[in-house]
Amino acid sequence: MARRWKQRPEGSNWGEFGDEDQLGRLNLLTPQKVLEAVAEVRAGQAFSLSLPLDLPGGNVLNPARHPPRLTATRRDEKPVFLHSFAHDHNTTDVACDDMVTLCLQYSTQWDALSHIGSHFDADQDGQAEIVFYNGFRPDPDFSHPDAMPDGASKAHRLGIENMAATGVQGRGVMVDLRHHYGDARRRVGYDDLMSVIERDGVEVRRGDMLCLHTGFAEMVLSMQGRPDAARLAQSCAVLDGSDARLRRWVDDSGIAALIADNYAVEDRPYDFHGDGCHALLPLHELCLFKLGIHLGELWHLTPLAEWLRRHGRHAFLLTAPPLRLPGAVGSPLNPVATV
Repeated sequence: MARRWKQRPEGSNWGEFGDEDQLGRLNLLTPQKVLEAVAEVRAGQAFSLSLPLDLPGGNVLNPARHPPRLTATRRDEKPVFLHSFAHDHNTTDVACDDMVTLCLQYSTQWDALSHIGSHFDADQDGQAEIVFYNGFRPDPDFSHPDAMPDGASKAHRLGIENMAATGVQGRGVMVDLRHHYGDARRRVGYDDLMSVIERDGVEVRRGDMLCLHTGFAEMVLSMQGRPDAARLAQSCAVLDGSDARLRRWVDDSGIAALIADNYAVEDRPYDFHGDGCHALLPLHELCLFKLGIHLGELWHLTPLAEWLRRHGRHAFLLTAPPLRLPGAVGSPLNPVATV
């Protein structure tokens, strides 16, 4: 198949894992990397890193995303919930069966590589077009709901199912920003991040899944489904995506995935007024569009981070597959860290 692009964005790795690649840096989660991660298991203790999927609560953090709604399935117009089969089949069985309406990136989540694209002149004809990682295009690689008879949307390429199929298992490594910077809002650039890594003696290896503990998810959990948007906006560390040295380090480090317990990993400037030449979220652009690094958001990292610090450790076995839902651009998950 012919390559889909004539030029790739500066600083990108398009084509380096193959012209048809849809995994990006997940290609670094090799069998050897899994064995390296298994060697980090010493206590045999497992930590769930997911918030309850009905948190944060409401939609004040993102008006487009709403809490999940559970409801019973229906049969013959009746809910299949606390349904007794005694009258139908003369049995003792009672059944509950349900379904969910779920915003896939409402709570603890992975961003698929199809989540963020960019306007870029991949055809080298002087005109920017919409493209995604490795040059995939809206047409024919995406189905827009306005063009579909049933209103469905789908990423035919770069969907979350590609990530799910790998199992997403490897070496996780924790950087504890909260321990050093507390719960106040702080934009963490390259110098701040390197300071924490050096002071704590954290070793970040090629193919690691990097986890940033800020305390944000713990604060969300404490609000019990009633998030205080103003307070959260002034709380906890966020990466400063505008820092070019930080972006260069993300690339040079060779990490396979970038994960945080906050809402977007990086700072979201709500008063941003662009010039049409730069991204609103530079780390999203770098990771999802240029390098194929999946982003994890709103993971609940505090109990694990505290355990690791008490035991003088930073690395662990991380198992974190998303839902294998073809065509989705993100997914909830229940990641598990084993120490």
